[in-house]
Amino acid sequence: MTPQYQALVQALKSLPGLGYRSAEKVALHLIVENPKASTGLVDCLTQAAEALGPCHTCGNLAENQLCSLCASEERDSSQLCIVEGVTDLFAMERAGIFRGLYHVLHGKLAPVRGVGPENLNLTSLENRLEDGKVKEVILALGNDMEGEATCHYLNQEIFGKREIQVTRIGFGLPSGGGVTYADEVTLRSALDGRKSM
Repeated sequence: MTPQYQALVQALKSLPGLGYRSAEKVALHLIVENPKASTGLVDCLTQAAEALGPCHTCGNLAENQLCSLCASEERDSSQLCIVEGVTDLFAMERAGIFRGLYHVLHGKLAPVRGVGPENLNLTSLENRLEDGKVKEVILALGNDMEGEATCHYLNQEIFGKREIQVTRIGFGLPSGGGVTYADEVTLRSALDGRKSM
């Protein structure tokens, strides 16, 4: 195997969800089976990297400083749903069950892996709460140990000093599961079954 091929496989393997065999499969597809696809992929990646970035308000994927959800006047700005990642936000939107606004943390507290509060999107969250428009915060984080720790931290350190109703989805999500892979019915049950913290 050539060094260039090994470098490509290692680069692909660093992507989420790709192990060595999957990375090898993609590399061979792009180089041997369909070399024209690699040109289109490189162009798409370059354009996306130049055009897309995080929304300055919520952390969602955006083409400008604001994502389409934050810019919409039809969303309920009194409700704020906190999610771990953009894929969780996409799952909630696909389900069509929430009409409020979102805030993407870009992770969960995980001291063992060196992820502390300073690594999460919390500064913009606190800024959003300053104007008093948010009346309810819905914590839509997985019910694993890191999700629990993150919810506890948010409730104590950020929401505890404000007059905000804090609820948490939980009914319907399997233990150790997250929002991204839940179906619409499960998400609706989880959102409807949220409880005060």
